[in-house]
Amino acid sequence: MTIKPLADRVVVKAVEMEETTKSGIILAASAQEKPQIAEVVAVGPGGMVDGKEVEMYVKVGDKVITSKYSGTEVKLDKEEYTIVRQGDILAVVE
Repeated sequence: MTIKPLADRVVVKAVEMEETTKSGIILAASAQEKPQIAEVVAVGPGGMVDGKEVEMYVKVGDKVITSKYSGTEVKLDKEEYTIVRQGDILAVVE
């Protein structure tokens, strides 16, 4: 099963964060912050959204930084994804 986003939506998958701090302290899963860096898995077609033409700037495989509490979390085939609007993507990591 696959997810195909509509309009200006983008499907991202969180990039695993390190579980150890720089000083060597191992963090429990509950103590870790929600990762803001994610990899783009699927991109919607863009088009007219709220009466405005939207051009999609991200592409599959891009590493992006998203707003901290944006999007809708979805679990599919034991994988967790987040569906966000392109406007909730703050930057592309190069």
